[in-house]
Order: sequence, then structure tokens, then C-alpha cells
Amino acid sequence: MKSGSLPLLLCMAALCFGCGGSGSSTGSVTSTVTSTGTNSIPTTSSINVLSVTVNGSLCSESTSNSYPNKPCVSVTVCTPGSSTCQTINDILLDTGSYGLRIFNQALSVPLVQIDSGSGSLAECVQFGDGSSLWGPVQVADVVMGGEPAVQVPIQLVNASFGSPPSICRNADASPNAAGFNGILGVGLFGYDCGSACRDSAGNGMYYSCSGTSCTATAVPLANQVQNPVALLPRDNNGVIVQLPSISSGGAVSISGSLVLGIDTRANNIPSSVSAYPADQYAEFTTTLNGVSYSSSFLDTGSNGLFFPSPSTRILPDCTSSYAGWFCPPSLTAFSATTTGYGGAPSSTVPFGIANAIMLFSSSNRVFSELGGSMSGGFDWGLPFFLGRSVYVGIDGTSSRLGNGPYWAY
Repeated sequence: MKSGSLPLLLCMAALCFGCGGSGSSTGSVTSTVTSTGTNSIPTTSSINVLSVTVNGSLCSESTSNSYPNKPCVSVTVCTPGSSTCQTINDILLDTGSYGLRIFNQALSVPLVQIDSGSGSLAECVQFGDGSSLWGPVQVADVVMGGEPAVQVPIQLVNASFGSPPSICRNADASPNAAGFNGILGVGLFGYDCGSACRDSAGNGMYYSCSGTSCTATAVPLANQVQNPVALLPRDNNGVIVQLPSISSGGAVSISGSLVLGIDTRANNIPSSVSAYPADQYAEFTTTLNGVSYSSSFLDTGSNGLFFPSPSTRILPDCTSSYAGWFCPPSLTAFSATTTGYGGAPSSTVPFGIANAIMLFSSSNRVFSELGGSMSGGFDWGLPFFLGRSVYVGIDGTSSRLGNGPYWAY
């Protein structure tokens, strides 16, 4: 939630046609790191597991006070080829985007700027809630859990860099404004734009900046912000998000896991799930009350279930500053059908929507019944992941679940 009242829909702009995963490591650093920050690396039982806390210890209180259903992880960022590193908490786990983005205020280690022609490469990223992030693209060594470091372009979020294009002139300027120190995008693709930004300067995302002048530019795949999971030497074909179920009415916080890789180790072998193929935009179909929404996706970065209300009588909007959330008079049960891209498989997903204002009035911050309005699509946000193991199969890779891109649950 932003500003205490608005839905947070962190799905990336759909510019992923031709966004393939890489599957190979492009760099490494020594396993001994010199931390320049105050955050600590969470302890996990396996090198390919990252701790996740939803409104828990890995989330910063200063950015999370009015932000329900916020999944946080910790990553380590190093100057390329060195042991000068910083471990940063309060990184939003986002299956609806691709790549690592960190606010410059949260990062103290120097990175390497990527050039674009005679200027510096920068990026404007827009999200579904109307927010945006702007800043230069720089190279870092990134460590996730106990995995080897991968060298990868990331976005250093800095609203004061150069002269942002008009679509990013109101970009979030600080972690407090955004609600997090950064975003770790671990969605279905390896690149945040792919061939659309490689082949056209008018892609709306990448810019070459000289001084305060920034002009649109095409970008080679190697210089685009990339999903760091796709670069791991072994566990590069996807992730598994594992979060516990919670009781009706919510919980103060919960802890779970982000498992790197699918069918690559003993701790990530698929069990009792079905794979749902996705299209080039990471989408499949959801049918609710006889209406089908082909623009349907799974997104930990969205803090509610967002879809068009079947009727204002069944699911009315909340009033006043909570407009955008649903406020039915009592818990309302629904049943939707999810269908993979191409027409199969299909399954029934039951869910409920409660009165958002009543939920927010409690001391809890994690809710399974939180939802809001969205036109033309169906966003299965963080509540969908509660009580499930959700598999995110990266495009161009394979496992016993099939070939990516796919969702599995």
C-alpha cells in the first residue's frame, strides 16, 4: 500500500516479447565479503534458499508502517570483482517484474556505470499503480542466499539523475516514498524488456544521458536490467515462493522461503502441482462469474487480489481515502477458474474478499482476504501465495514441469 491508502500493483509494463533467460553466470567474487551496511544475512538451511518475511524482520519499519502484505528479502550487492559488499534488507520480492532495483540512498558500495553511446545508460520503469522508478543502469555482483555471485546490470534508483523523461518526472525519490529499499524481480523472463528494447529506441524504458540531457535509446540484451536468478550457474530455471497459510482476519507477520531453481536440487523437486503455461507477457486466463480475463498473472509485488468487481452490490469500493480497495459488508466467497495459455490445464481457485477498512483497523498486516478493483485483468497478488508453493518457470528453461514460461501451483 502506498501513502497509507492506495493499492500497490507492482506488475511491470508488458514489454517482454522475446525476453529469454540466460542460464549462465557472468562473474563471481570471493566468498568473503566486507559488509559496509548494518543489515545481516539471514540464516538459511540451504545455499539456494532465501528467507522471506511478510511484514516481518526483513522489512523496514520506516517504509512499511502502512504497507500490508509486503514480502521482503535480503540481497548482497558488491562492487564488481571485489569483496566490497553491502547486504540490504527491505527488498520487495516481486514475481511480476524482472531484475534488481535499489535506491541510491540505500546503497553505499560503488558500482560500474554502463555506457550508452557517448552517454550513460538510464531507465524509466512504470508500475501498474501509477508509480515509476528512474535511475542509471550499473553493473554489480549480486549474491542471493549462499549462491555464487552473478555479475548483472541493475538499476540504481535515483530520481535526480540527469533529466528524467516526462513519464518519470514524478518517479519515487526515496525508499520512504516507494515503500521499500529496492525490488528483486524474479518473474518469468530473464530481461526486463528484451527484444522490444533491443530493436527500437522508442521503447519508452531506456535512455542515454549526457549531463542533464537524456534521449531514448535501444539497448543490447547484455546491458538490460536482468533477472539475476537466470544467471545462476545451476539454479537458473526459476524459483519457488513458499508462504504459510494464515487464519481469517490476518496475522501480524509471517515467514517463508524463496527457493532458487526448480528440479535442480533435492529441496526444489516439484510435488503435487500443475504447470500453467504463460504467454510472452507472463499471462494466462482467469474466469470469474462467466467473464474471462486473458490478462491474468501471479504477482507477489501486488499486495491484494485485484480484479473488476462483479457488481457494486457484491463488492463495493471503500469510501474516502481507502477508495480502490473492496469493502463488502461481510466476507464474500468466490471461485475462479485459472487456465494456462493455450487452453490447458484448468483448475478452480476459491478465495474470499473482506472489508478492507475493517482489516486495516486491526493490528495485523498480513491478510488473505484483501482485494481491490482493477479494470480488464486479474492480478493474483500476495494473498494467492499464502498456503501454497508457487513455481515460477523462467522462459527458455526447462524442468520436469515443462518448458518456461509457466506458473505452477
